[in-house]
Amino acid sequence: MLTRLMKQAREKVGGMAIRVRDRMRSVRRKVVAIAVSSRRKGPEGDEQRKELYRDLLSLTRRVMNQARRVCAEIGTLSRRKQGKAGQLTKKIETMVVRVKQVIRQTATRIFTGNTKAQDKIVSLFEPHTEIIRKGKASKPTEFGKLVKIQEAENQIITEYQVYEERPNDSDLLVEAVEKHEKCFGRTPAMVAADAGFYSSANEKKLEEMGVQRMSVPNRNTRSEARRLKQKQRWFKRGQRWRTGSEGRISVLKRRHGLNRSRYRGQDGMKLWVGLGVIADNLISIGKISAARAVRA
Repeated sequence: MLTRLMKQAREKVGGMAIRVRDRMRSVRRKVVAIAVSSRRKGPEGDEQRKELYRDLLSLTRRVMNQARRVCAEIGTLSRRKQGKAGQLTKKIETMVVRVKQVIRQTATRIFTGNTKAQDKIVSLFEPHTEIIRKGKASKPTEFGKLVKIQEAENQIITEYQVYEERPNDSDLLVEAVEKHEKCFGRTPAMVAADAGFYSSANEKKLEEMGVQRMSVPNRNTRSEARRLKQKQRWFKRGQRWRTGSEGRISVLKRRHGLNRSRYRGQDGMKLWVGLGVIADNLISIGKISAARAVRA
């Protein structure tokens, strides 16, 4: 990315003394070598990877330092030429800061074993991206932002939220019911969610709000009464409905592209998710209206 930006800036202003050296082939070779060495286990494999990472970080620092020199030279040019490359210079300076952070956290992780680097960046292009671990066997680690989807009858999405920082699932349940009540003027007769949303405080609060049935399992309960409750027909029906609503997330990803935001930044991601939700609701409402017209 830095090399491409430097080449674009050089073309914009023309006649720069500094020559932009493309080190991408060397970088790719080191990345491939690291991937191959990952198959080699034991202390010898670890040492080999560390040496390869040293070389890769050294190459990255050279690219970063070259970018700084390009920005410094542009700053000495005429105002007209500086204006031509103004946006590119800002992008280069922003990317240099991010690359420096990535170098620091990579060195910390590889050479000291510390994976808890402060202000960790996992994407140069979307620095707000978070590491999400939800315990899935197929995808133990995912990258992005947590999105909450609320669904009512007839597969209509009534509320969505893109969180800047991932909250605990159990902190979202009461808020979700409050938003449902604000939208429809009453609390739902039943609330269904997975075990991550359970807490005794949530259950008590929803009962006070007037929710008649709460189908949210407590996996760690030792209460026989609680276990019997979770085996009742209405509770299982609520969990089946919740499992079915999980398909809505799959549809949003597959049909409306919510597996990856095509808009940049946190605000762009919120807009992308919102457009996907609107599109899906329009399809669901259209199906319901068509079915009612046929029955009429």
